[in-house]
Amino acid sequence: MNIAIIAEMVKKRCKDRNVSIKTTLEESGANRNFIYDVEHGRCPSAEIMLSLAEYLDCSVDYLLGRTDKPEINK
Repeated sequence: MNIAIIAEMVKKRCKDRNVSIKTTLEESGANRNFIYDVEHGRCPSAEIMLSLAEYLDCSVDYLLGRTDKPEINK
């Protein structure tokens, strides 16, 4: 699996929901370097993935790029 897809999906979901990446990371408890870390191969914890999915109102599968429908498996 290409971990960098997570960064792209988070960015896309932020844009779709009209919320900044900075706000999303702060509100979900993710490290402010999350996007950089993921783009460079660092795998986020399940806890952070769940928190991001909840904040962005989508499924973890969506953030992992396993589906293009955010509402699946919420």
